[in-house]
Amino acid sequence: MTGGDVTEQELKERVDELDASLAAHLEKIVAVEAERDEYLGDLKRVAAEFENFRKRAARERDAIVQRANGRLIGECLDILDDLERALAAGGEADSSTLMEGVALVERRLRALLEKEGVTEIETEGTFDPHVHEVLLTQPSEDAEGTILGVMQKGYAIGDVVLRPARVAVAGPQATDGAPNTDRSTPAGEGDTAQ
Repeated sequence: MTGGDVTEQELKERVDELDASLAAHLEKIVAVEAERDEYLGDLKRVAAEFENFRKRAARERDAIVQRANGRLIGECLDILDDLERALAAGGEADSSTLMEGVALVERRLRALLEKEGVTEIETEGTFDPHVHEVLLTQPSEDAEGTILGVMQKGYAIGDVVLRPARVAVAGPQATDGAPNTDRSTPAGEGDTAQ
């Protein structure tokens, strides 16, 4: 036998070694596949649990909103009853009694809104685009952007604006000293001497 010749016994031993190695690799593959299947099953369970949680949280949030709205609406219905009584008594009572009744209803509604955290937006001072809406700009001696008047009150809950305050603000004065009432053309334009 030469160095390149392999005996049958050596071949058999080599085949046995390769079979053992292949069997070990197959066992590892089976173990990895089982682990993969376990992780995949865990992932599917977690995904299903999360979807159920999301749906349950949405139902609970909707129920909380519905209960809160129901409570607030119930209190508003009491105020509506007061308004109906005031209107029914309006034909029988003098105007001062009617005004007292309406003022009482207004105070109850304002108290309810305050209890719910609703506050009136401040309109003193300078225009703030986050809480004010300009409906009118008027020439004024006041600084530009100063709030001159309130057309409609604004309200907020905390930092959330429910309705902006609608205001009139000071604009620039005409250059000749007289207020510029025509906002379509700047002062001095359109004057032609013929």
